[in-house]
Amino acid sequence: MQTEQELKELVRQKYSEIALQDKSANAASCCGATGCSGEVYNIMSDNYTQLAGYNADADLGLGCGLPTQFAKIKPGHTVIDLGSGAGNDVFIAHHETGPNGKVIGIDFSEAMIDKARTNAEKLGFNNVEFRYGDLEKMPVSANVADVIVSNCVLNLVPNKRQVFREIMRVLKPGGHFSISDVVLVGELPQDLKQVAEMYAGCISGAIQRDEYLGIIRETGFENIEVQKEKVITVPDDILLQYISQAALTALKEKQVGIYSITVFARKPQNCAPGSGCC
Repeated sequence: MQTEQELKELVRQKYSEIALQDKSANAASCCGATGCSGEVYNIMSDNYTQLAGYNADADLGLGCGLPTQFAKIKPGHTVIDLGSGAGNDVFIAHHETGPNGKVIGIDFSEAMIDKARTNAEKLGFNNVEFRYGDLEKMPVSANVADVIVSNCVLNLVPNKRQVFREIMRVLKPGGHFSISDVVLVGELPQDLKQVAEMYAGCISGAIQRDEYLGIIRETGFENIEVQKEKVITVPDDILLQYISQAALTALKEKQVGIYSITVFARKPQNCAPGSGCC
């Protein structure tokens, strides 16, 4: 059994590799740094190209939703993107906040931070910032963000409860988040959970849908809403790299589901320092 720190280091190494290759290599793979399937398409991601502020250099094809599309970002907002990668969601958010807003991307891959900063410099954005840090202990002061977004990142973090506690701390009272992530309905075979490749890029870090929403509720958020939900279909040729044909047949019979969900929730307006709720 790997420790939380070992899992973090595995993900860090994997996404540092991904930062050094182009989108076409990532899009051919559900696992990021290596090719997984003969079916060449990205299993998780949605199409960003029609969104204002889209920048192709920042799109590595690694997301599982469009959280910025649902995030209700307004001009002048301060927005934080968790697991900002090469800056894709940051630049979409920048378009929404305008010149009077601010967008901060946080990532714990230095290679990703370097790539994102290069992209921001090319675009000439002065109110965009990328910070190196762990999502379980964000390099951000309390009560600073109007909106937090994240795209297919929290499923990779071992301690999800701590991340949501940090989201609560960092949001302003009344602030909200829109997060796209991968969740499960039913139990995956243990073989898949133990495979490092699947954990680093696909589905094995995901938890049950009800548990995920329960963590958000238990942390104290309100107005919880699933804004979008879609089933993730993993091709058989990928799954057969990790499990037998018999196990795959049993998996389908059990109707185990892998889903991408985009979840909205709000920090209570009265959740201010000293109130005891944050």
